[in-house]
Amino acid sequence: MNTPLSSSDSDSHPALQTRRRFLFTSLSLATVPFLPGLTFGQVGKPAGANGPVATRKIGNREVSAIGLGCMNAAWGFGDPMTKQDAARLFRQAADLGVTHFDTAEAYGAWLSEEMVGEALAPIRKDVFIVTKFGFAIDEKGNIAGLNSRPDNIRKALEGSLKRLKTDYVDLLYQHRVDPTVPIEDVAGTVKELIAEGKVRAFGLSEAGEATIRRAHAVQPVAALQNEYSVWSRDPEEEVMAVCEELDITLVPWSPVGKGFLTGTVPPDSVFPPSDRRSTMPRFTPEAMKANWAVVDLLKKVAERHEAKPGQVALAWLLARKPFICPIPGSTQIAHIEENLNAAKIRLTDADMKEIEDGCAAIAVVGERGAKGVMDLLDTGARAGTSSKGGHGISPLPGKPGQ
Repeated sequence: MNTPLSSSDSDSHPALQTRRRFLFTSLSLATVPFLPGLTFGQVGKPAGANGPVATRKIGNREVSAIGLGCMNAAWGFGDPMTKQDAARLFRQAADLGVTHFDTAEAYGAWLSEEMVGEALAPIRKDVFIVTKFGFAIDEKGNIAGLNSRPDNIRKALEGSLKRLKTDYVDLLYQHRVDPTVPIEDVAGTVKELIAEGKVRAFGLSEAGEATIRRAHAVQPVAALQNEYSVWSRDPEEEVMAVCEELDITLVPWSPVGKGFLTGTVPPDSVFPPSDRRSTMPRFTPEAMKANWAVVDLLKKVAERHEAKPGQVALAWLLARKPFICPIPGSTQIAHIEENLNAAKIRLTDADMKEIEDGCAAIAVVGERGAKGVMDLLDTGARAGTSSKGGHGISPLPGKPGQ
């Protein structure tokens, strides 16, 4: 049996990393046609170690088209990295050209934010730092439900700013929609924080269309962070259309399927309790064996581009819409480099059709999250639900349940 310790990392041997760098930086940028919304080497955005880095916009800021989810270093996929190692990793990512760093107070009971702060404080003005509020977290770091009341939003942000070693965050997300607090109160509080200079932009996570529209009417929503990938298509049912209409960037979390779409997670893997995949129906041995057909599909396309299946999964997202900016997580610099180079892959119309037709013929087995996690999702954010004609799980202002 195999027991992977992280979502996409299996070998950190220096020789292997060097070989990977050679293979995946050999894609010539000069021969890569531009994707809609994708630009390279923007003024004010220094090139990474491998040359110009593709960028897209969140609000009024240009960020690396492929960002870095910073949760994995602290929590969720095995034992956390040391703060020193994580800080070194994040600085190396910045050196490669990553400018979009995503964290949250809930990741490892504040640990991820501390890691990000340690790494990026010296280059604060050159990076786009994102964090989140919305959980009730006690003094020991235990999560006890949701809390997006205005006083807790302010308390959470003050703690985040201290840990991140900064006096503002570029983007502040509500981590999950709170069914006891009107979204208008949440958006209004963040609007005040923006006016105070502590926050630059507002975002939502795992929200449906109705909630997005209600929040946007109070404070423009710059970004929506929902799970989206080749094998998790929930946003296509209603939120992608509203993102396009309201000029909201869609930031897919888990864009390579918690590592599965990279092809590096064997179907017979058994995950330790510290790995959250051990709780997910989609990651039972039976489900993974059935779902390996998705990996085979990506591998077939990847071979034509001399790439890897995980890179194709990211390239597919970038090709879907010009307002999509995925944030894969990793604890290995070689894999971060591979992810960045996915932006250089231009999938053809035939490639996209092959992926669509292939996925349509595959019945993915297992829910994408554990029941308790899925129960936190807003109406319309979860496949098979719709917020059209409703108001989402957030109560209306002045209604019972506040």
